Amino acid sequence: MIDNRVFAQTMFEQLRGAGPSQADAVRRMELVAQLLDSAFVIPGTNTRIGIDAIIGLVPGIGDIVTTLLSSYVIWEARNLGVSRLALGRMLLNLGLHASIGSIPVIGDIFDAFFRVNQRNMRIVRRQLSKIDARYPGRATIVVD
Repeated sequence: MIDNRVFAQTMFEQLRGAGPSQADAVRRMELVAQLLDSAFVIPGTNTRIGIDAIIGLVPGIGDIVTTLLSSYVIWEARNLGVSRLALGRMLLNLGLHASIGSIPVIGDIFDAFFRVNQRNMRIVRRQLSKIDARYPGRATIVVD
């Protein structure tokens, strides 16, 4: 089991040391997605939740905050040159997450299992691999 203090310290060191390369951007996006969607294990289960599900419990403001945090992945994807169609799918995922997530109780359960950032990272990885296939001389590292 991972110590949460060590995880947080390591995560912030990696974010601070990241540069402008595509690999660094993908690494930052992966860290944010993991923190928001699957950073913690619910004791006694194998179910993972992120701070998205925890912050989302705060009525009203919680879902606004988590939607803003989740928009970071989309912003970075746009900067990496992900297609407009893929960005649209990512925005639809985030819109669904925000609208259903705002429903009391049902939305909180939905937030814990929908994992919008993990879904959006799958779209980003697919898009980057397509870009690499189309332009083989371009160096891209996709972090899994």
